[in-house]
Amino acid sequence: MVATSLPTTRTGERERPRQRRRTLLHRLDLRGAPYAFITPFFVVFAAFSFYPLVYTAWISLHRVELATMNVMEWVAFDNYTALWQDERFWNALLNTLTLGVLSTVPQLMTALGLAHLLNYRLRGSTFFRVAAITPYATSVGAAALVFTMLFERDFGMINWMLSLVGVDNVDWENNKWAAQTAISTIVIWRWTGYNALLYLAAMQAVPRDRYEAAAIDGASRWQQFVSVTIPGIRSTIVFTIVLSTIGATQLFGEPLIFGQGPMGVTGGADNQYQTLGLLLYEEGWKNYQMGRAATVAWVMFLLLILVFVVQRVVKRLASRRASSVRTS
Repeated sequence: MVATSLPTTRTGERERPRQRRRTLLHRLDLRGAPYAFITPFFVVFAAFSFYPLVYTAWISLHRVELATMNVMEWVAFDNYTALWQDERFWNALLNTLTLGVLSTVPQLMTALGLAHLLNYRLRGSTFFRVAAITPYATSVGAAALVFTMLFERDFGMINWMLSLVGVDNVDWENNKWAAQTAISTIVIWRWTGYNALLYLAAMQAVPRDRYEAAAIDGASRWQQFVSVTIPGIRSTIVFTIVLSTIGATQLFGEPLIFGQGPMGVTGGADNQYQTLGLLLYEEGWKNYQMGRAATVAWVMFLLLILVFVVQRVVKRLASRRASSVRTS
């Protein structure tokens, strides 16, 4: 009995450390694997997003020139004070807001109507969906150049079409509202199809029995659209509004190319369509004042945060109001 039990005991003693190692590796696999999977994202985010954001904030507190980036003079919040007192900043902010409204509102309304049409069973629906996304696949440079030629004052096709109905040539570049309308048209053309496909995907996720119940109750197509479709895709609508607001705040390529040269950086001779993005570029790469450019960049970032906070507050108030109506 002693001779047979000894090897068994030693074998069990050898197996225990192995079992412990396996258990430890299993726990590390379960707990550490998720962190290992998401680590590359945080590494890339820290290198290309977080660090530039912090470094830009640091530069905005200094007087820095583009030619001598290694020489910094501490000025604290003087750049922000100067920006607050700069008329060009308020003009660029106002232009950014007006361009955002002129481009976002028609864009999303058109996208919503286009998605509603594509949601029905149509012949060649795949072709229409591909055609809707084609402008989004076009580069901003190519689109802006084509529309710049279309809106040319003397030989543009838009003025030629207007002349057919007795309208004189419009100076699209030098007139403030005409220039902003032309730039907004470029943005609308590029992004309407993209938003339409987002709305279409959301519409197809709405249960069909809701439409059938609304039809049984005698609701028309328009009533079904207002009472069933819009509430069913409300989250997607909010998402596209936020996304379009961010895009409008960062508007840069379209007005730059529309200006056709040095006037594009300043947003026209009278800064009539200069956006915050163009002001940032002018301060940094035309005036060589990187501290001021970083200040404009951080103001844009703070504006986006403000928009996000307002959106969250409005959403909470709407949800509370809806819950109070249900309970009452």
